[in-house]
Amino acid sequence: MAGKRHGLVQQRAMRGLTQEALAEILGVDRSTVVRWEAGRCDPQPWMRPRLGRALGVTAFELQRLLSSPSGVVPPGHARAISSPAPGDDEPGSCTSLREDFDRLVRRYDRLPSASLLVEAGQRLGKFELLAGDARRGRMRREFLTLQAEAVAFVGQLVWDASERRDHQTARSLYTRSLDIARHVGDGVLEGLALLRMGHVALYGVRDAHEGLRLSLSAAHAPRGASHALSAVARLHAGEAHAMLGQPGQCDEELEKADRHLARVDDWDAALDLISPGQRHRLAGSCHLSLGRYELAVRELVDAAAELPSHTKSRSIVLGNLALARIRQGEVDAGTAALRTAIEELEGTRGGGGVSVVFGAVRELRPWCRMPEVQDVHDRLFALMAGR
Repeated sequence: MAGKRHGLVQQRAMRGLTQEALAEILGVDRSTVVRWEAGRCDPQPWMRPRLGRALGVTAFELQRLLSSPSGVVPPGHARAISSPAPGDDEPGSCTSLREDFDRLVRRYDRLPSASLLVEAGQRLGKFELLAGDARRGRMRREFLTLQAEAVAFVGQLVWDASERRDHQTARSLYTRSLDIARHVGDGVLEGLALLRMGHVALYGVRDAHEGLRLSLSAAHAPRGASHALSAVARLHAGEAHAMLGQPGQCDEELEKADRHLARVDDWDAALDLISPGQRHRLAGSCHLSLGRYELAVRELVDAAAELPSHTKSRSIVLGNLALARIRQGEVDAGTAALRTAIEELEGTRGGGGVSVVFGAVRELRPWCRMPEVQDVHDRLFALMAGR
């Protein structure tokens, strides 16, 4: 690895970003950015397109910044990917609205969903008004696209805030997003709506057949426009097969997902859908459902290591890791994972994490008299009492 990457530091500063700001954009801890800049580790391959976009450089230029301590992008050579076009940065423009909405979405994994609902509803109302007022053409399409994304995000917030119980409202909002996506002819938006509907089927009503149908529909919806979306949809299709007790079909879907992941590039329309530890997280969940506990532990440990702390995603991973440990008879390791998962939930209140943690705690009943198990019960009770 390179020594201290002065060029990387300089490029970040040129973009007006602190280490904390860059970390927030990328959804990682500040310590991760510190290690990159110090040359102590390299960004994961799936993280590099995001890092390049945040820094306004091409993939080639980013590689030079990472490989040489003195590597610097020549003045004026960096792409101004996130810079608005002349006259497009006025309040209410598509660019400023998009940036504002993206900042809100990035807060999802770290904050309680209920705390974001009002802001998300305000954004949605504004997008609906602008879409209604805009004339036909590019601007109307842009506002309709924002409206479709905001509708789906509100659905995600409602479902999570209800601890994944309000399936009807979530599905209604996702269906509305799907209708808008089909109206504007956006295959990627259509696939994202189908994918979220599949989440409700798989993890809400526990209908694996419907979840499989929706996940496969999501994989095909972008029609080759997004390997990132197809990859994630295939991962969820694999989990549906695992829930149905179909290991062969599950493994096939995981392999298809890997092929799509290998083809994701900087310009993928759903690039932000690829999150840290995602492949490990979903593969681990598949192995857990199939009773392959050793494989599940291996994947979930890797996922937890890649995910930033204090996030909803990490609480789900740790809850599933606890389940795998408990089913192996490793009660101490299982309760340790549960304690960390509950600590994660104290800040995020993620509905998915709460559901998984409760499931793991129920499986500790045979050991309910053990002090460490009683401690987990007490922590979980204190968490729920404070909701």
